[in-house]
Parts: sequence; structure tokens; C-alpha cells
Amino acid sequence: MSTTEVEPIEAVAAPEAANAGGPVADGASESSSGFTVKLANFEGPFDLLLQLIGGRRLDVTEVALHVVTDEFIAYTKQLGAEADLDQTTEFLVVAATLLDLKAARLLPAGEVEDAEDLALLEARDLLFARLLQYRAYKQVAELMAQLEAKANRRYPRAVGLEPRFEALVPPVQLGVTPEQFALVAASAFTPKPKPTVGLGHLHVPKVSVPEQARLLAARLRARPEHWSGFSELVADCDSGIAVIARFLALLELYRERAVLFDQPEALGDLKVRWSGENENLVVGGTRDEYDETPGDDWQEEQ
Repeated sequence: MSTTEVEPIEAVAAPEAANAGGPVADGASESSSGFTVKLANFEGPFDLLLQLIGGRRLDVTEVALHVVTDEFIAYTKQLGAEADLDQTTEFLVVAATLLDLKAARLLPAGEVEDAEDLALLEARDLLFARLLQYRAYKQVAELMAQLEAKANRRYPRAVGLEPRFEALVPPVQLGVTPEQFALVAASAFTPKPKPTVGLGHLHVPKVSVPEQARLLAARLRARPEHWSGFSELVADCDSGIAVIARFLALLELYRERAVLFDQPEALGDLKVRWSGENENLVVGGTRDEYDETPGDDWQEEQ
């Protein structure tokens, strides 16, 4: 299987101030750490070496990394107790990246035949991208340090409004009158009623079945020939208990043969009509079944 070789990520060209294979040109700024590298084909700051490698002006395979490492170890020993741990760690990370990149470059670049070769090419590109990322972070850190140095020389100045601008402020308009303020104050100082807990919701109000029987008897007797529907008779009930009491009253009236029932359809509306029988006795003999209040008169005289 023949495929084209994966090209590494292109880097931004290094500044023209330095050339590979010779000393650093005038005007090139040294690294903030002060560590310089002296090789057969390069001499200058370590950061500039990274820029040349990233800009493809110096091949990483031509750099003797062991010489760079030995010089950095000697440099840290020279500093002694003043050596910066962050700087040392940073150099180790970059040196390891360069070592991996150099090893990937020295591998035979033949045709890619399996997934392992593709993985090696991908690892090489990732190492090169890490080197570019390190350089970008380095540049951003230097820029932020410059901005911080400039900001330390600046101080804010707090001043008030000039008289000509103070006159432009519109007057405060509350939108309420003193009388309205007085009403609000009076309502605030008025004692509030003490909260009470009602007991009406604990017990269902009683509905008298005899009273409902009298009410239905009066309505049905007024129209003796008219068949009234049950829904019509309970239309004015204000609760479910009242509907139940009115239905029980109808059953009592039917038991006393005072009313007639008719239901043309199964589960349809119940029709009720006054029968005219037992005019002297509407409901009787069942007072204790629905009402516990003694003294109720279950007979209605004409």
C-alpha cells in the first residue's frame, strides 16, 4: 500500500535577526533566563535555537542535544541556590520534546505500510506542534509581562462632576403626594388582626333532608303535570352534600307515594312528577335516619 507521507505542521518563520551556523546577529534579544547554547553550527540563546528549529532554518537532527543538556546542567550548577525550579522543569520538557522529535526524524521514511507507521508519523507531527505551542506560550508570557510593567506605572484619577454637568441632572420626581404618603404610613402603623385558624374546613356542614323534602314538595306541587329532571331539581345546590340530601329527600317522597319516577333511557336523566296521593303526609317515620336534631316536624299540613 502506497500513501503520501504526512507533512508536519508548518511553523512561522523565525526573525531575520539570526542565522543558522553562525553567531547571533546584532539586535537579537537573549532569553530571559540568560542560558546560551554553543554548538558547531549554532551559538546563541536557547529560545532562539527553538525558533530556528520551529522555522525550519535548522534541522533538529543536526543539533547535538547531549551538548545542550550538558551546558544547561553546567549553567544550573553555576547558579547554585539561585537556580529557578520552574526554568529547570521547563528546559527538561523542551529537551524531551526535541529528543522525541529528533528520534522521529531519524526513523527510516519509507512507504507507510501499516498502522504503526502512521502512528509514528502522527506522533512526530504532535511533537512538532508541541514545540510550536511552547514558543507561542513564551511569546504571550513576554507580552503579558510588558503589559503588566506598563500598567504598574498608571494610576486612576477619581474626580467629581464639573458644575456644568451637575446642572444637567434632572430633578427627582417621586410621583406621589404627601396625602398618599400619609395613607401609607397610617396603614403601616395600623395594628393587624391576629391570625386565626377556622374550623369550618374540618367538618362538613349539615344539610337537613326534611328541609330538602319540603323544598322539593313545594316545587313539584306547583306544577303537578310537569315532569322535572333531576338535574333541574339540583341546579341550585351549592355543594355535593346538598345534592345527596336532595336525592334522599326524593327517595323519601317516592316511598310515601308523593312523587312518580320515570327514566326513559338507561342511565339517563331521572324524571320526577307530583303524584297527588297522600296530600296530608309528605315524609314521615324516618327522622332518625338522616337528621339527629329532635323536634323536626316531618308532616306538612295543608
